[in-house]
Amino acid sequence: MTTVTYQIVEHDGGWAYKVGDVFSETFPSHDEALRAAQVAAQEQEVPGETTDISWEDERGRWHDETASGDDRPETEVKG
Repeated sequence: MTTVTYQIVEHDGGWAYKVGDVFSETFPSHDEALRAAQVAAQEQEVPGETTDISWEDERGRWHDETASGDDRPETEVKG
């Protein structure tokens, strides 16, 4: 199973959470960024609906598949 990590970091004069190379909005305090990351992490684990999706790979080829609504990653918050 995939684990998605939300990292609390200083950013743009305040605090943000970061997933991979993507930053959240900036928060005035570490605690506010931490709370926002915890909410986002919990929401990412919530199952959704099973649906058909199409996506393009790095070679420009399109793929069709069914995305299971209960195939959610585990999450963790650090920092």
